[in-house]
Amino acid sequence: MVNTQIDCSGAQPVIMSATLDDAAELLAVQKAAFHQEAVFYNNFTIAPLAETLEEYVGAFNRYTVLKAVADGKIVGSVRAHSENGTCCITRLVVHPGWQRHGIGSRLMRGIEDCFHSAVDRFELFTGGKSSGNIAFYINNGYRIFKRSETTEVPMAFMEKCIRHRTSVPEEP
Repeated sequence: MVNTQIDCSGAQPVIMSATLDDAAELLAVQKAAFHQEAVFYNNFTIAPLAETLEEYVGAFNRYTVLKAVADGKIVGSVRAHSENGTCCITRLVVHPGWQRHGIGSRLMRGIEDCFHSAVDRFELFTGGKSSGNIAFYINNGYRIFKRSETTEVPMAFMEKCIRHRTSVPEEP
C-alpha cells in the first residue's frame, strides 16, 4: 500500500497541465486514491489499479491531463478527451491525504475549462454505490443519466449539459 501520510498544511495546490515526466508520480497518486474504492467494492482488479506505467504514458496521446501540485508534489489529477461534442472525463483522483480540501472541485473546473468552448456536454462515470463520489459530482453540477450493473462494480454514468456561448459582435 502507498504511504498516505502527507502534510497538507502548506500552500494551496496549483492546477496545471501534466507532462510525460509526471507519469510515474501521477500513477502512484491514482493507485493510492483508487485503493479506497477497491477496498469498498472488495475488488482489487479495477482498471485504475491495474493500469501500468506504459499504459499511463500512452494516455497522454489521447487525453488532456491536469495535475494538482502542492509543495512540489503531485497530489491529484484528472484526464479527459472530447468525442462527438462530449468531453469524457476520467480518473479524477486526489491523494487520500489531500481529500476534502477542494482539490477535486478545482481539478473538475480546470478540465471543464479546457473543453468548455468545444463541447455541448461533459460525461463521466463513478462507482454506482460510491455515495460520496456521486454527491461530489452532483454538487459540481452533474446528474445521473444511466446506471449499469453489468460489471463487477456497478457504475453510475453522469453528465452535465452546457450551452455554447454565442459571440456578440463588437460595436465599432
